[in-house]
Amino acid sequence: MQATVGDTLLVHGRTVGQHDRTAEVVEVLGTNGTPPYRVRFADDGHEALMSPGPDTVVRHKEPG
Repeated sequence: MQATVGDTLLVHGRTVGQHDRTAEVVEVLGTNGTPPYRVRFADDGHEALMSPGPDTVVRHKEPG
């Protein structure tokens, strides 16, 4: 997985009733865009350190 600052991570809910969450990458701590990432969650604005698993998809920001 590779991401850059400004990309969005879509974290799929893993259990019934758990909703998908989105988080913006605010800092890349790994080398060459690899995890871990410091992210800000869209639903409540809190920041966390995250090493995404297979239930996460990177949505790259549009150039420009």
